[in-house]
Amino acid sequence: MNEEPEDFRRAVEAALFVAEAPMTPADIKLHVGEGDVAAALAGLADDYAGRGVNLVERGGRWQFQTAPDLAHILRREKDEPRKLSRAAMETLAIIAYHEPVSRAEIEAIRGVQVAKGTLDVLMEAGWVRPAGRREVPGRPLIYATTMDFLTHFGLGSRRDLPGVEDLRAAGLLDPVDLALEGLGGQSVLENDDDVA
Repeated sequence: MNEEPEDFRRAVEAALFVAEAPMTPADIKLHVGEGDVAAALAGLADDYAGRGVNLVERGGRWQFQTAPDLAHILRREKDEPRKLSRAAMETLAIIAYHEPVSRAEIEAIRGVQVAKGTLDVLMEAGWVRPAGRREVPGRPLIYATTMDFLTHFGLGSRRDLPGVEDLRAAGLLDPVDLALEGLGGQSVLENDDDVA
């Protein structure tokens, strides 16, 4: 085999490796110069056919990709932090401070209905779990926090949750207290934003 076509093929291979996006044969030619790009691509595709990466053409553009039978090895689970809605945060706080607690008790404390998805979001996050059923008529499901909740918030136990004085000292209760005083004790939660 002639040395020159092999060097050209290596140049095509190098251009594809460093490319940020799939390349057309014309794009490749801009990087490596004149030569038989189609033959180089066909040869490289054959060379890589049985390897961990394959050279493939998709929509007229060429790229290296993981061999389909190995894709599961390289798949990464990425945790995307989801910001909880105000309703979910309030529900989580009620469960943490009053556990075990039923949906009806959460609603009585919040003063509004708990949307269906709110508890689901908290259970999906791994912070809340069903803790059995209350021994009253109707036997409602009760909820409690999990070890993941304690770990996530850096708590050794529920006793480490901040008290009312700690929350007031941090300035977390003052706006609520002022709002309630301004309304003469009426609930400020007329509309709920329970969409989790």
